[in-house]
Amino acid sequence: MVSFSLNLPEHLKNPLVFYPYQLATQANGSIKVVFDETVVLVTACMSSQPKEEANFLPLIVEYQEKTYAKGKIPGGFIKREGRPKDSEILCARIIDRPLRPFFPNGFINEVQIVAMVLSSDGKNDPDVLAINGASCALLISDIPFFTPIGAVRVGKINNRFIINPTYEERENAVFEVIVAGTQEKVVMLEAKANEAREEDILEAIKFSQRVIQEIVKTQISIREKSGKKKVVVPLCQINEDILKKIEERVSTRLESIYSLTSKEEREKVISDIVKELEILFEDKEEVTSELIKEAFFQIEKKYVRKRILRDGIRPDSRRVDEVRPIDCKVRVLPRTHGSALFTRGQTQSLSVVTLGTSADEQMIEALEGEKSKHFMLHYSFPPFSVGEVRPLRGPSRREIGHGALAERALSPIIPEREEFPYTIRVVSEILESNGSSSMATVCAASLSLMDAGVPIKEQVAGIALGLISEKNEYKILTDIAGVEDHYGDMDFKVAGTKKGITAIQLDVKIDGLDVDVIREALEQAKSTRVYILEKMNKALSLPREGVSKYAPKIKSFKIDLDKIGDVIGPGGRVIRKITREHNVTIDIDDETGRVSVVAETEEDLNKAVEEIAILTKDISIGEVYNAKVVRITNFGAFCELAPSKIGLLHISEVSDKFVKDIKDFLKEGDIVKVKVINVDPNGKITLSKKQAE
Repeated sequence: MVSFSLNLPEHLKNPLVFYPYQLATQANGSIKVVFDETVVLVTACMSSQPKEEANFLPLIVEYQEKTYAKGKIPGGFIKREGRPKDSEILCARIIDRPLRPFFPNGFINEVQIVAMVLSSDGKNDPDVLAINGASCALLISDIPFFTPIGAVRVGKINNRFIINPTYEERENAVFEVIVAGTQEKVVMLEAKANEAREEDILEAIKFSQRVIQEIVKTQISIREKSGKKKVVVPLCQINEDILKKIEERVSTRLESIYSLTSKEEREKVISDIVKELEILFEDKEEVTSELIKEAFFQIEKKYVRKRILRDGIRPDSRRVDEVRPIDCKVRVLPRTHGSALFTRGQTQSLSVVTLGTSADEQMIEALEGEKSKHFMLHYSFPPFSVGEVRPLRGPSRREIGHGALAERALSPIIPEREEFPYTIRVVSEILESNGSSSMATVCAASLSLMDAGVPIKEQVAGIALGLISEKNEYKILTDIAGVEDHYGDMDFKVAGTKKGITAIQLDVKIDGLDVDVIREALEQAKSTRVYILEKMNKALSLPREGVSKYAPKIKSFKIDLDKIGDVIGPGGRVIRKITREHNVTIDIDDETGRVSVVAETEEDLNKAVEEIAILTKDISIGEVYNAKVVRITNFGAFCELAPSKIGLLHISEVSDKFVKDIKDFLKEGDIVKVKVINVDPNGKITLSKKQAE
């Protein structure tokens, strides 16, 4: 059995081991990656023929976490793995993103990468193993992929950097970042942070590079010993003569097209030009509509990039560091718990907050174990946001990815459940889109959380930056619009507070970025973030006091574990009584003693909480209660201070006057003010009405 081991930094006791073609040998490329007791199988397959009429790389990436990997059987009725979970989709995306730029231009054969987690030790995340495995499977296959990619996760824990920290270690991380790169450059970043400094992120990237280089060298060694001969496949390229004829027809018109700052106007003119070209070449069968569009795309791309690099002029006439006009509105919907509308140029996010109870938490079944989420952010991208017509289906992979990025950006400022006992769901409806709707989502969501009265620590804003580069010349673009994202070399999203970064996502279309370019981009993002935060704070700078009148009213507090039985009562009679009388819902965690009371009105909530407080505290001499008379005898009345808390009001303590018949003064059901005058060692309570007055 041939294996290739890579010894990572000292704190990792086990080597990273690659086993080429040990399993799934009929795939074009196959690799088993092992780290400790976590095993990931990654395969790469390619179609024998190019995909007809494709104008992009048809790369499909699937990532699957098999439940047997952790010795479990799937839940539900079907008892087998079904559609991919959000976490699996997100992992598939981080495998796809660093690999895509390194396929040849014009390559349109379908390629499918499948990463399967076969064994999980519950300590090490398989996602980074899957990225490395995907690169190695492609490299040793006959698929035309020539540049290996290495990937690691870096966590900053206890003021030091750790490579590939465990799940447990990551819980204490100030930030963590997945870095993917080649021998020399960075090609992908995926970070979540608790208001990290830009300098710390850069140091983490530098720290990762030595390990990435070793991973890349190992893959090259595997290729030399076990790699297949690369096949030569036909590339989709436009005939130079046809490209030249089209360029002659349209190049002189591009300047007038890009004198139009409106996206819609430009698209209308471009559509008309494409129709003219289709008529011009209608007698040439080999010149299809798709070929004409691709030719125009190449010519337009060349023009836009040259104009930005040469003159510093962007398609909408902005400077390279200029942000489009921003407008912020809050409380835009009357019955929701919180809402905000954030508009930046032609990108607009409507964010809506809904507050729920602990019953609304999302339960997640993952390899590292079950966990619950009390904060969720969902991103929706309807077709009308870009003026298109298409069926409305479930969330796309892009929607899941954008929502996860925005959720990651906001998570550090969400209060703990002990401070704010609500489940929080935010929905971002993208009403218009022309560049970086995920970062507009971050801004809108932050405003809507404040509008809902969620005591968030800071406002969070996000911005996307682009890059146009040729040889040693480049320009970083702030707040990229759709056309700049389409024709540019980088999509660098950075979100954070005024104090620091909370999330990063970087993708490139070139062979990677130097650390110096990343440093410059982070500095540009920071100054822009501060500018956007100022705009947002003018709309709403502090959370509203109290939640919406339409939101459920919740109080959460802890009681002693030995008092839980007092609240529940024999056979649950006490808790049912409180629930029925005050129209509340009560949830008790019998492991922590945390009690959550939910009501529709503050009055009902306060009454129920007061009753639970009485039940769970020790009755002390001298305390005064409003008690209910539950039974009358010749010698006195038994009064209920709280469910299961009964005291005796002796006839001699009813009044200063002579009491011949207690029924002349009290009847069952009366509420009377009483004072505790004695509690004996057995817990029997003696009360006085006359001393309480």
